[in-house]
Amino acid sequence: MSAVRFVAIGDSFTEGVGDDLPDGRVRGWADIAAQGWADAAGHPIEYANLAIRGKLAWPIVEQQLEPALALGPTHLSFNGGGNDMLRPRTDVEHIADAFSRVLRRCDEEGVTLILLSGANPSGQLPMGSLVQRRGDELSDAVIRRIADRPDVIRALNWPDKELSTPPYWSEDRLHMNAAGHHRVAARVLQGLGFEPPASWWSPTAYPPAGPSGFAYYRQHVGPWVKRRVTRTSSGDGREPKHPTWVELVPVP
Repeated sequence: MSAVRFVAIGDSFTEGVGDDLPDGRVRGWADIAAQGWADAAGHPIEYANLAIRGKLAWPIVEQQLEPALALGPTHLSFNGGGNDMLRPRTDVEHIADAFSRVLRRCDEEGVTLILLSGANPSGQLPMGSLVQRRGDELSDAVIRRIADRPDVIRALNWPDKELSTPPYWSEDRLHMNAAGHHRVAARVLQGLGFEPPASWWSPTAYPPAGPSGFAYYRQHVGPWVKRRVTRTSSGDGREPKHPTWVELVPVP
């Protein structure tokens, strides 16, 4: 049986922000899916994750893609564009071109691409209608680029209306919580041809409501605005959590 080597690249969505563990680390759908893959396949897999929060689509490609391919993966997952959609001047076609670049390089290296669209947070965000419109445009643009590629594994989360509801989101309303990350991981496993645990599709407990009104803006919107003004990123100075292979063995 050929070995599976799965590497993930992206931003906070793929790093796992919002799915916080008791020790302060973040987990996220890629970690969950990788372990679920080993469990479902019944043999160990190698897993790496180069994603860093706050990255725009093209910096993900320029900074993470070649190091990921240099690891010699069999499968590479890519998602990007969530941070781009929050910027005032967003060129959707230019973002979609990043997906084309990733697909071309995967083809050249003989790597299977796992392509994800992000979950849709627009119903809970200030300026949500703008995020919705840009997300719809980006989703359409990316799907056009892979329309004739049935070999690309798809995990399309943007159209998932259930995933857009509050029980799947953390207090900042921009990142999924553990329930959201499990639902995305279930879709990834399904795309790979495995049956995920049924519990991954729905939250087992509803998280307490986060701050609202001025408290929400003070805790979550204010720091985001400050980073835009100071041209800094939440990912500045951060290193990937799994820059080299880790072996994941099946858990009984």
